Amino acid sequence: MLILVPIILYQLFLIYRSQLLLYKELDQFSQALHYRDFSRNFNTGTNSELGPLYQNFNKISRLFQQVSRDKETQYQYLQKILELVNTGILSYESDSREIIWMNESLKNMLDMPYIKNLNSFAKRDENLYQAIDSLRPGQSKITTILSKKLSVKVLLSATAFQTNGIRYQLIAFQNINEALDETESKAWQKLLSVLTHEIMNSIAPISSLADTIKNRLSSLDKRLDTDNGLADLELGISTIKRRSEGLLKFAETYRNLNKITKPNLQPVYVRDLFENLHSLMQPTLLQKNIELDIILKDPNLILKADTTLIEQVLINLLVNAIDAVKNIPNPIITLNAEFINDKTIVRINDNGVGIEEDVLDKIFIPFFSTRKNGSGIGLTLCKQIMMLHGGNIQVVSKTGEGTSFILQF
Repeated sequence: MLILVPIILYQLFLIYRSQLLLYKELDQFSQALHYRDFSRNFNTGTNSELGPLYQNFNKISRLFQQVSRDKETQYQYLQKILELVNTGILSYESDSREIIWMNESLKNMLDMPYIKNLNSFAKRDENLYQAIDSLRPGQSKITTILSKKLSVKVLLSATAFQTNGIRYQLIAFQNINEALDETESKAWQKLLSVLTHEIMNSIAPISSLADTIKNRLSSLDKRLDTDNGLADLELGISTIKRRSEGLLKFAETYRNLNKITKPNLQPVYVRDLFENLHSLMQPTLLQKNIELDIILKDPNLILKADTTLIEQVLINLLVNAIDAVKNIPNPIITLNAEFINDKTIVRINDNGVGIEEDVLDKIFIPFFSTRKNGSGIGLTLCKQIMMLHGGNIQVVSKTGEGTSFILQF
């Protein structure tokens, strides 16, 4: 007993120490998994009894390390894809409305670095907030984003997903300005082509016939016309001929909209465009006592454009601005150009009467004009020229405060 008891106690101590070591190693292994620390390597040669266990620990650790690496790679890959796409992406928690993530395209579109909560949209753009708030998963709707720099029409699409019991909402912001403008422009071009063709084919014979009848009337002996019937008839025929020619000229003017097919794009300094415009319009501005401010932070700003066509656009917009401020005290028109988000932006601002909201969506439509003597061709032509340059034209206006036309190249 004196010999066996110490041996048994020593064996029990060894078992206890082994179990204690095992528990310690298990705790360290679980801690490493918990904190995703897969750098720990268990030495399988120091303890022959725990060697197989250590080998399994190392295998599990390497497996988790590979899974974690693959997951991080997929995450980074997805992040890069979402940053490269032009579509804005917004993710937020449905209940707390806390914004989880928004990509660079959306930040540029909204002109803001980051937003913590969806409710912050209400302070910046109430219409956009209402559009997002009312959007349900699977739905889509078109709305307009108004920022200090640009006005953009976007298609909002929503979807939802749930993980760890938390529900998330995902909103896609797709810029459809160019697509809408291109579709609308092509539709108007087809309509104008048909209308002008039909008008000219119908009016040309009437004008020719009226001219023939007028010549025949002129050759008759006026002395036989005792009751001035021939004179009245000749006046009526002259009126028909004059109006027919007017309609032909009208149709020819609108047919010219479809003749511009390919601009001659060349690098041009924006400062040169502004200087030429200032020299051309200065007499009119002085006569009407209108102040013209030109703001160009970068004198070396260049855009690729057809100088003749773009000057026509700027002249049309400046003439409209002059008309808008003619009855305003302290009239001011501002020309501004800057480079934003890989685009050259040119603005023509005025502090005039502004454009009424119900008219704002119609001003680029052919035949539409708010001026009595307007032909309704100016802004339509401006829009087509900008589309031929691969850009677009937008307008932001508030009644009584002024109007801003925005050219994006």
